[in-house]
Amino acid sequence: MLKYFGSLYAGHVDLEDIGLDATAVNDRRFDNDHLITIFDRVEQMVKVMDDLGYHSFWAAEHHFQHEGNETIPNLLLLYVHLANLTKQLKFGCGFNINPMWHPLRLAEDYATADILTNGRVIFGVGRGYHSREVDTFGVPSTDTDSDANREMFEEQVEIIMKAFNEESFSFKGKHYTLPPEVPYRGYTLKEITLVPRPKHLPVETWQPMVSASQRAMDFMAKHNIQAVIGGGAVTGGPSDDVIKRWTETLSNHGYDVELGSRLVIGLPTFIADTEKEAIDQARKYLEEDMKMFAPLGFFRGFSPEMIEALGDPRRAPTAGLPTMEETVAAGAWLCGTAEQITERIMEVQDKYPGLEYMHVGCSRQGTPLNVMIEQLERFGKEVMPKFNVAIPA
Repeated sequence: MLKYFGSLYAGHVDLEDIGLDATAVNDRRFDNDHLITIFDRVEQMVKVMDDLGYHSFWAAEHHFQHEGNETIPNLLLLYVHLANLTKQLKFGCGFNINPMWHPLRLAEDYATADILTNGRVIFGVGRGYHSREVDTFGVPSTDTDSDANREMFEEQVEIIMKAFNEESFSFKGKHYTLPPEVPYRGYTLKEITLVPRPKHLPVETWQPMVSASQRAMDFMAKHNIQAVIGGGAVTGGPSDDVIKRWTETLSNHGYDVELGSRLVIGLPTFIADTEKEAIDQARKYLEEDMKMFAPLGFFRGFSPEMIEALGDPRRAPTAGLPTMEETVAAGAWLCGTAEQITERIMEVQDKYPGLEYMHVGCSRQGTPLNVMIEQLERFGKEVMPKFNVAIPA
């Protein structure tokens, strides 16, 4: 049964003109004064969410995006600040991209944030799909060498979990030998201790379910990592097959679970006085999502011709791309009145009895700040009270 509602925000600034016939993503470039407005936007959003009783605000770690789409490079630093502006809202890392960090530096920084916010930061791990970002930091992205990326990622997660949970530890793998066997103050280093370790153990950890391979599911279950799926950057809704396999995997690893347990389902929601108004108003935000994420492989079934057309405002409107009507029919977005949205979410809740978490709201690419806040307010006042919501402690 649903208990916790949050919202995931990739971190775009005001993109000005948006839609299929607007400026192509690769042709946008904003100056630093405009890019730093991201922090004021986030502050306004989290204060509204905190007042309305949302469970958590989630944002994404990204780098070098002068186009203005994803502009938050350090979630943990930001969240310590945001926790001081709010009272109960939690802050989810969606996600810390492990290959761009030394695993012990990431573990230390998270532990510091956990202590300073008294447990209000939720840890998240990810592999990294932007080649411009990950490869620039010296590690292959999933786009350039997926196998090497996964190998590095899995080794890093092993190290982080040891650092969190063991008083002292050592690790020897292909990429890391920790600690190095060096002389230190009269003895040879054999083990090392993370200082400080997190105060709240075990560390609640989440990871995006993208490839949904069995290897990934088994790895997550082994390390007590929960899964996030959906969010609108796909042309279909939550996959029954993926959720069933995830539940079976958890059961095989000894978890007592129901269908939908240990899972966040993300579904963009847009509330208006009629379904048609909601669809019409949200249309350009879907179009910006396609422009941003289809070339990165997040929209299933797009042909090379469709992806190429998304980079040309003259061709994109007539390229046969999915419409908002089709996307709503596929279950990837929820658009309509508050009553319609409530009914649809209750259907999801009934279908997955173990589901406790959902990401909602409209913070898709290009959505203006006032619209994001309006949608958070409408959902929080008109939909959320219909559910047995647990207020964060």
